[in-house]
Amino acid sequence: MIDEMAHAGAEHLDPAFVAGYDRKQGYPDPAGDLAVFAAHGLGATSAVLDLGAGSGQFALAAARRFGHVTAVDVSPVMAALLGERAAAAGLANMDCVQAGFLSCEPSGPPVDGVYTRNALHQLPDFWKAVALDRIAAMMRPGGVLRLRDLIFDFGAAEAARVFQSWFDHAAADPAAGYTAGDYAEHPHRVQHVPLAAGAAAGRDRF
Repeated sequence: MIDEMAHAGAEHLDPAFVAGYDRKQGYPDPAGDLAVFAAHGLGATSAVLDLGAGSGQFALAAARRFGHVTAVDVSPVMAALLGERAAAAGLANMDCVQAGFLSCEPSGPPVDGVYTRNALHQLPDFWKAVALDRIAAMMRPGGVLRLRDLIFDFGAAEAARVFQSWFDHAAADPAAGYTAGDYAEHPHRVQHVPLAAGAAAGRDRF
């Protein structure tokens, strides 16, 4: 197995970055994802696994709705933040684990649902397939996988124009958002760039 920490992005291991993570990432509403799980039969007795849980925006809400949630993140700093937030919310049915797609070893029976948002792209392509195979093994037959991730949805000939638009509209202050240097290092962050009219962006797809 590869070292997932080497692919996690150094910023996700930095306590200062993690402290401002929600401000930079925004506050996506988990209601739609929770509703999808519920529509597929998950409820108060269901077990859900959140891989790449980040600051817990989905996991915390899921723990209030489902029977048990295991929130997993490869970053020890993120995992510690998850634990603090779960404890502060009094969510005794939420476990926080420091692990990755390739190292997570859930205890107990197969889960009813797996959720992952904007995390799988951190792995090189071959290892994405290994991760998906491992996820399948963690789920009960008929379980629900809700996978969101980032793709580029423009042609190769448009790359130079689109990349320049990202850089031109990046934040100048790193405390206010992602800078041009951030995007150059991690181009998957394009979903946060305020684009000029007509510019294409990477999309959050599922």
